[in-house]
Amino acid sequence: MTITNSGMTPSDTVFVAGHRGLVGSALVRRLQAGGYSSIATRTRSQLDLIDQAAVRAFFEQVKPDCVMLAAAKVGGIYANHTYPAEFLYQNLAIEMNTIHSAFLAGVKKLLFLGSSCIYPKLAPQPLKEEYLLTGSLEPTNEPYAIAKIAGIKMCGAYNRQYGTQYISVMPTNLYGRGDNYDLQNSHVLPALIRKMHEAKQAGQSTVEIWGTGKPLREFLYSDDLADACVYLMENCSAREIGEFVNIGVGEDLSIRELAEAIAEVVGFAGELTFNTDKPDGTPRKLMDVSRLHQLGWKAKTQLKQGIALAYADFLGSGSTAD
Repeated sequence: MTITNSGMTPSDTVFVAGHRGLVGSALVRRLQAGGYSSIATRTRSQLDLIDQAAVRAFFEQVKPDCVMLAAAKVGGIYANHTYPAEFLYQNLAIEMNTIHSAFLAGVKKLLFLGSSCIYPKLAPQPLKEEYLLTGSLEPTNEPYAIAKIAGIKMCGAYNRQYGTQYISVMPTNLYGRGDNYDLQNSHVLPALIRKMHEAKQAGQSTVEIWGTGKPLREFLYSDDLADACVYLMENCSAREIGEFVNIGVGEDLSIRELAEAIAEVVGFAGELTFNTDKPDGTPRKLMDVSRLHQLGWKAKTQLKQGIALAYADFLGSGSTAD
């Protein structure tokens, strides 16, 4: 087995795990746009990443040069609270099987995607990479966070012991093509796109938004995340990146400002009302992206532009009939 230190190139075979999700589908689009013609993908029915023997057999057969690990068991607060054992076990198994099988197969470079929940619940803002493990996690998604931290630590351990090039990235809140617009289970931005659209279609005069509208959030267009991931895989070594690197825009806005921007894009001209009996959540969640900028990458898609692209995707996806 030979581990090389070269970056990812369009001649490589790249395995994108989780290719049908918001992140994975964006990675596939970016790779295709970059001239990558050998992209390996498998659905869950074709390859269960929790099955160690199946994952090892896949790597022995396909022999990918690079891996982009976007597969994970994900869910909202309710799912995390109800199924903590599944969130911990399944995510640990996905990471363990994929990373170790990549090592055994001599994969030259691997990218692991974390989650913002890895940071302590009360970490200072903006969130710097060095804040990892400096405090207690948010209890509602602690099992998921622990699994993601384990994945980051596993990549680092293999790099130290074996000289591999396994890099970890931590994206901020994402939105974009192929998002989940279900009002019960989606995140705030796609949920507001759907609420505004349906209010406009129904001729409603108001749209209710949970909370005060004051919490500050950061949003990154999913295709920008994919561009950052490919850039890092092509140009940056694990040593340059460090334990992991935040990926975001480095700017935030209030939920009220977000709602106003979405209303403008969607064309909802009514009033926005804020239900202050509903919870606000964390007051602020902003990534420090100075390390990412030093590595040579900055986000390109402005929020208004991204919302317009997401709304066009929503209109074309059939989500309005859900």
